[in-house]
Parts: sequence; structure tokens; C-alpha cells
Amino acid sequence: MIITDEDRRARACSELRRGAPVVIRAESGVSYLALSAEMLTDETWRAIQQATRTPFTLAISDRRARTLKARAYDGDLARISIDAAMSASQLRAIADPAMALEAPMMGPFATDRAGDADPHRWAISLCKRARLLPAALVSELKNGEEFAHSYDLTLTPLEHLDDLSSGIWREVVGARVPLEVASNSKLRLFRRDGWDDEHYAIEIGDPDRAKPVLTRLHSACATGDLFGSLKCDCGPQLHAALQRIADEGSGVLLYLLQEGRGIGLANKMRAYRLQDQGFDTVEANHRLGFQDDERILTDGGEILRAMGFRQARLMTNNPRKIAALEDAGVQVTERTPLVTETNPENVRYLQVKAEKSGHLL
Repeated sequence: MIITDEDRRARACSELRRGAPVVIRAESGVSYLALSAEMLTDETWRAIQQATRTPFTLAISDRRARTLKARAYDGDLARISIDAAMSASQLRAIADPAMALEAPMMGPFATDRAGDADPHRWAISLCKRARLLPAALVSELKNGEEFAHSYDLTLTPLEHLDDLSSGIWREVVGARVPLEVASNSKLRLFRRDGWDDEHYAIEIGDPDRAKPVLTRLHSACATGDLFGSLKCDCGPQLHAALQRIADEGSGVLLYLLQEGRGIGLANKMRAYRLQDQGFDTVEANHRLGFQDDERILTDGGEILRAMGFRQARLMTNNPRKIAALEDAGVQVTERTPLVTETNPENVRYLQVKAEKSGHLL
């Protein structure tokens, strides 16, 4: 059986999600064991320490490090020295601000500044890709390949981690799905080669491929789109965009499965809990260790190109989406605002989008 780079990356993410470690081999030939701090249990932690008998460091993003007052000598991450006597719950508390009340006396932390930080960097990236908290326990192994074989672990060469968003988007299937706003509509499902990612395209009417297509890039929001949450404007924007396309007679709504600005629903709920404590959307993401926005918006442009479109009239308030389509080779000929009514629950959320994320509201 031939295993591709994408297979190795996807397999590593899957292993981390179920709490298993993976082995990362650097270009120098040195191998490292990595596992998600979020998924760590005391049983796993004891077994891994006994098997490796090597010191571990906890890699966290610079955003999380600032919250913990830990020095990020590596720029985008910090490598915290770990005491072997620490429990799994103590390590999870360093990664997850929701556990701060359970471990209020954390720190001060000693952080490493010597040695290769790339394995730690990619361990964090794999955790993000798996929609886990960006925190990974990492330890150098003396014989990584033998260790991986002995314990039946996934071995991923570091050079295979150079682009966790690679892969071509291909249409899997499309079928007529009449909508309330337009009966002449089709849902087309796209998947990325080598991954289990899926995005959807709602195509209304028969838009001319030779002309700019009326388009909306809409990131999935289970709370807003499905349950009518008042904390955001996602649901109203989704319905307004579909109605506008229907009124014009043709267009495409790209429904990107990048919940919570790309951090996943579980982390989005963690961010909501932090917002209930007084932090805004961006601050909550930072305390979790994420950037303001972790979405890969170029996915939308790549799917439009796969559908045969090269130009778009984009419904958006977010300049990043315009840049993302352009970067993917789709010319944005016009930006149309998409502003919906506010409510007492989302006023501050919208203000933060304008003040900190540059939205044109």
C-alpha cells in the first residue's frame, strides 16, 4: 500500500484527536514524540513516561504564553519545562484556560531557548489541524523509527508537515436541493485530497461562468445558523445572502466548514465561556492560544475555480475574504456589504469585528 504525505498528516491528526502520541522525524534525523495536552490522561501520561524515560516540554503558542507570563523565546511559541511529577490535569490546565480555577497557582514557568523548535511548532500545528487546543507535549527520542514500530505509532517526517492546508479540492457529488428561497438550487459537496475536510457550494440558478458570479463565503456556525443564537450575526447573514442570490436569479453561496473562525466548535464554546467572563472575541481566542482568525479562506476561491468561475461579486464586510479570493486566482470585481440588524447580545461582538478585525460595518 502506498502512503502519501497527506495520508501521514491526516493520520497524525486523527491519532492526536483520540489521545495517542505520534512520532515526528526532523530533517536532521532526530525524532520526537508528540501528543495533545488536551487529550492527556494520567494513565497515558504514566505509560509514556515509562516508555520514553526522557524529559518532556509543553509547547504552547505565543498567544497562550503571554496569558501565562511565560517567555516565548521561539517567537511564535514557548517550550515550557515540565516536571515529571506533574499530573495530566495540571498539564491540561496549562493548555486550557477553562481549568484556571482548578489550578489557580500555576507558574512561574521556565521555558527553553536552546535546540530545534520546529518539531514543537509542527506539533502545535497538528493539534490545531485536529481542532484541539494548540498545546502539545514533546520529547526527543533516541531511536524514533524503532520506537514508533515497537508501539505501533504513526511516524511523520517533518518535511511532510510543510503545508497542512495542501491538497486539491474536488467535487464529490451534486444534486438538486430546492430551497425555501429558490427551488432551482443545487448542493455540491467538495472534499480536499488526502483529508476528511468538506465544504459545500449552494448554486442557485445557472450562473454564467464567463461573468462575475454573485458570491458569499459563509463560515459554518452551528449556534447561529441552526439554533438561532443571538451572540453573532451569522444566521441572519446566511439567510440574507441566500435571499439576495435568489432575488438576482443566480449565484453561489460557499458554506465553509470552519466553525468558530477555524478553531472548531469545542474551542468556540471555550471562547464563549471566556466571553462570559468579560473577554471579547479576539481576547478569548488569544487566551486559548489561537490567532484572531484561523480560517483558510482561500479554500473558497479554490472551490469557485473548480466550479469554473474566475470572477466574483462578493457579499462581505470582511476585507480578508476579498484578499483570499484574489490569492486563489478569483478576481473580485465588486464588494457588496452584508449588514443585518443588531440585537443587545451581539452589539459588542460586531464592534470588536470592526475595531480589531477590520470589518467594514
